[in-house]
Amino acid sequence: MNSKAKPVTKRATATKAKPSAKKTPAKAAKKVTATKADKLTKPQLVRDSFTIPESEYAVLAKVKKACLKEGFEIKKSELIRIGIALLADMSSSKVKSAKKKLQTVKTGRPRKHK
Repeated sequence: MNSKAKPVTKRATATKAKPSAKKTPAKAAKKVTATKADKLTKPQLVRDSFTIPESEYAVLAKVKKACLKEGFEIKKSELIRIGIALLADMSSSKVKSAKKKLQTVKTGRPRKHK
């Protein structure tokens, strides 16, 4: 480092720091406020696993492709969450009749094929 480089960087830093220093606290305050609000409103997420028949899993892929054709992307987890929201709006008798139409599935992990 030569002696000429130090004063130039100090001056450049000092002149640039003043205007940005005025903007930085306001921006920082907005970011802090936004992150605190996000932390308060974000729901607690739960990770779970389940087993479904291949035919029903294929329906998820079919619906995803249909959504892409319509011009928007959707995740499998979002489709499942939509289904849950629709179930919440159904009467218990309708849920019961829908359950009767489902194929019974053995709980637990499927065996690995060798």
